[in-house]
Amino acid sequence: MRWTLKPNPPEETVKHLAKALNVEDFVATLLVQRGITTFEEARAFFRPSLDNLHDPFLMKDMDKAVSRIETAIKNGENILVFGDYDVDGTTAVSLVSSYLKTYYPNVATYIPDRYDEGYGVSFKGIDFADDNEFTLIIALDCGIKSIDHVNYAKAKNIDFIICDHHRPGNSLPDAVAILDPKRDDCTYPYDELCGCGIGFKLIQALGSNREQSISDLITYLDLVAAAIAADIVPMTGENRVLAYFGLQVINSDPRPGIKAIIHQIKKQTLDITDVVFIIAPRINAAGRIKHGNHAVELLTEFDFEQAQQFASEIEAYNVERKDLDKLITKEALKQIENNGEKERFTSVVFQEDWHKGVIGIVASRLIETYYRPTLVFTKSGDKYAASARSVKGFDVYNALESCAEHLEQFGGHMYAAGMTLLPEKYQEFKEAFEKEVKNTIHPDLLTPEIAVDAEINFTDITPKLIRILKQFEPFGPQNMTPIFLTQNIKDTGYGKTMGQEDDHLKLFVKQSRSLGTEGLAAIGFNLGNKIELTAHQKPFQAVYCIDENEWNGKVSLQLRLRDIKAQN
Repeated sequence: MRWTLKPNPPEETVKHLAKALNVEDFVATLLVQRGITTFEEARAFFRPSLDNLHDPFLMKDMDKAVSRIETAIKNGENILVFGDYDVDGTTAVSLVSSYLKTYYPNVATYIPDRYDEGYGVSFKGIDFADDNEFTLIIALDCGIKSIDHVNYAKAKNIDFIICDHHRPGNSLPDAVAILDPKRDDCTYPYDELCGCGIGFKLIQALGSNREQSISDLITYLDLVAAAIAADIVPMTGENRVLAYFGLQVINSDPRPGIKAIIHQIKKQTLDITDVVFIIAPRINAAGRIKHGNHAVELLTEFDFEQAQQFASEIEAYNVERKDLDKLITKEALKQIENNGEKERFTSVVFQEDWHKGVIGIVASRLIETYYRPTLVFTKSGDKYAASARSVKGFDVYNALESCAEHLEQFGGHMYAAGMTLLPEKYQEFKEAFEKEVKNTIHPDLLTPEIAVDAEINFTDITPKLIRILKQFEPFGPQNMTPIFLTQNIKDTGYGKTMGQEDDHLKLFVKQSRSLGTEGLAAIGFNLGNKIELTAHQKPFQAVYCIDENEWNGKVSLQLRLRDIKAQN
């Protein structure tokens, strides 16, 4: 594990901000690292406000999208709300369809089948629209590259409104309106919204025609927060405001479907991490194991008893997903070992009966053991299909592009991609991919990195600091939980391992320079093998997050250890 201390921002900027906010220099450093340099920016960061959301009509084509929807309503047309089968897609479809249905009945939803139709807009979906006399399709979280599909629909007199957040290709589909802040010709002030976030901007614009203010739409923000968390978009700007207020809805008055999920897990207050690891996987499990329609049914159901029924079905899918992912990960690790591939620069594995819905999760799991670009293949029809995952700093999409001659098709981005190839091409692709990564990856990138925000002493951990750090939430990309480094730590003799396989570490620690102070509880998940470093009160150094532990209704401070090393 590499520890990298983030470079110090300009001292003058830090001092100025520390004085303006009346905080310690290292707290000001944390803010400057997040791009916050003035009192006004800090106020916007610490006090998120719905007033800071941008006018939705600043987005290119928003006026056209609203106009076409209003025309459809006026003419009594059937509207089909179409979206991808993951969390971002299903929440976006649930949001836009349930909003439209509050004042217009002729609205239906369509989620493509992961296995039969694949990702994005499908010809089968357009045929469904044609057969059922839909004349307008609103595509969410997909469609920006669906040029042929939109032309096919147009020939059947079906219009498209595309709401996407992926990067466009060289040309755009011939749709009535394309809402995508990543368009080169779109000057919308924030371009990191997820698909559901763009769906929210659309209903914000539609609402303005009905004299609805933002406060009338707050009820939809539980869906937006779930999508922002699951899609791992930057936790900055509008995303942070939407997630902040969406979490409040989740914790106070969520829609019955989300309430039913929370009801099963028996947790009082959820933070953004809980949304990522508790709510999102359950919404996702429907599309992975059965069909994304089940997620939309859950998220648009208004009867709580019925929602509980849907939630328990989805819980069963999630349990099945977890069992599959454990089993396949075990089989994949065994395959790497049996093939003598432990020392390679890549992990590329294949088994024809692996479940296509979990191979992406398995790829991420394999990276926990072998930290390197990873591809997991399974059989899909008469081809092999794979999910790719990468390590921090390495562009797996570029590596696949270099091996494109062996592939039927591929798509994705820097850290995650999907592809298909013909079975006879598998072995030569595997070798070409290994060679490409070997030649282009920097050796440092094959060791996991912990980026450390600041070095502090335990005496710096005060109630005031805890209060300030809580206001940094919600955390996410570009606003990650601060990680601190402290030197010369000693365990007070209570150190032990925990868990079924003794893989977790539980300590009670003091810093030698402040041994007079009360010790701090510390927990290190998957650090049980490092207990020897802490034995006999040997000094060590640690990188950690400052956490609150809730147990039997009591809240106490603890350090969540990320790694420990012997003191130099």
